[in-house]
Amino acid sequence: EVGVAVRGRNLGPVAADIEGALEGVELPFEFHAEVLGASTEQQAGQQRLIGVVVAAAIAAFLLMQAAYRSWRLAFITFLTLPMALAGGVLAALLGGGVLSLGSLFGFLAVLAVAVRNGMVTTTHLQHLEQAEGETFGPELVLRGARERMAPILMTALATGLALLPLVIGGSRAGNEIVHPMAVVILGGLVTSTLLNLFIIPILYLRFGYSPAPEKPPVLVEEGAPA
Repeated sequence: EVGVAVRGRNLGPVAADIEGALEGVELPFEFHAEVLGASTEQQAGQQRLIGVVVAAAIAAFLLMQAAYRSWRLAFITFLTLPMALAGGVLAALLGGGVLSLGSLFGFLAVLAVAVRNGMVTTTHLQHLEQAEGETFGPELVLRGARERMAPILMTALATGLALLPLVIGGSRAGNEIVHPMAVVILGGLVTSTLLNLFIIPILYLRFGYSPAPEKPPVLVEEGAPA
């Protein structure tokens, strides 16, 4: 058994380098080399979390369909979620480009915020059209975007201010998980906010119109009172 202390690098890349070096080492029969420790546990945790993210994405799509009562709107809104995650990806790349367990938790949090805000914005537009009698068109979308602007911005600002100390603090001892998570969430909040303020209303204007079903004609028998 050989122990290795890692300094100045993340465990994942170091473990990958060691595994690559061990592939070219010939060992006696019935012996094999295996990398154990925190890096192995971290990889297993990442795989489990990726499965949770996939399940959460499927559940989010079904929730959207139930909220909108429209497969088309649910599908279009669901396709915008990668745009919301783009800010988190860019922030992770600027922070070193290492996909850690904390980063995956951050992406899951950004996904939850984007789904929630997207559903609230779209259902608000539907409410204005169906309950308040607003005519479908640019005026409806502009009114809905204006009314949703303050809540979306306040949520993003409050969350960003709460995460800012974790981002500034860096990956010092004790912040190995929360720092990359905070970086990803902060970057994702920017793109998620822009998505819900501008892209979602534009997509609703383009694809949200549903013509009212025509009433069937009333047949009156000849000689019967109308």
